[in-house]
Amino acid sequence: MKENFIVFPAIDLRRGLVVRLREGDPARQTVYSPSPADTARNWIDAGAAWLHVINLDGAFDQPDAANRNALQSILNGVHDTGRSVQFGGGLRSLRAVGEAFEMGVNRVVLSTLAVERPALITELVRQYGSERVAVSLDARDGKVQVHGWQSATTIQAIDLAQQLRDAGLAWLVYTDISRDGLQVGLNLDSTHEIAQATGLNVIASGGVKSQADIDAARRMGLAGVITGRALYEGAFNLNELFRDQIRKDDIS
Repeated sequence: MKENFIVFPAIDLRRGLVVRLREGDPARQTVYSPSPADTARNWIDAGAAWLHVINLDGAFDQPDAANRNALQSILNGVHDTGRSVQFGGGLRSLRAVGEAFEMGVNRVVLSTLAVERPALITELVRQYGSERVAVSLDARDGKVQVHGWQSATTIQAIDLAQQLRDAGLAWLVYTDISRDGLQVGLNLDSTHEIAQATGLNVIASGGVKSQADIDAARRMGLAGVITGRALYEGAFNLNELFRDQIRKDDIS
């Protein structure tokens, strides 16, 4: 069983609002809050040690100033709590990653960059350290998709995960796109396979339905789980969900 298993509440930002999409489809959107900062505070007060914040407009190559402002408001509220934020979406250059860290992000989550410019992963790990850089492999039928899940590749997720491990990566998010936002249960078989094949700290994402999904991921030795729609729609006892989560992590 993984020590320090982490449950990451997802805060997906679109036009400055907290939303969730079904299977990553921007036409299938539900708005959950007009205030990302208040949402972040709710999850922190409930016991979350980390937040998983995604700039959907950046991922879709759309104007994202509202989301940047929302991210800063989240970070301002988290700053003195001892909690941490990992952030992704539209981070496709060294400059963009550097700007995220300057804002106060604890860990960046990269996706398209890892596929299109994989050599930069090694450089980013060297520059910032392996605890501060994660890659999200977002797959449909085992094949990676990029640009906000809108563009398919022929790359097998497990093959890319092994290459990323060899590049020095320590943290990986694996999302089964076909389950994301549908509350049909995690694809734990594929997620566990990647964790076993690579030895990476793998965070499961996509389709969390209930506490049983969280508990199964914990038993499998995964590093954590990202949950969105199920959390926002009240599927959990928050005291149970975030048990043992209130702690200060050793990255800043």
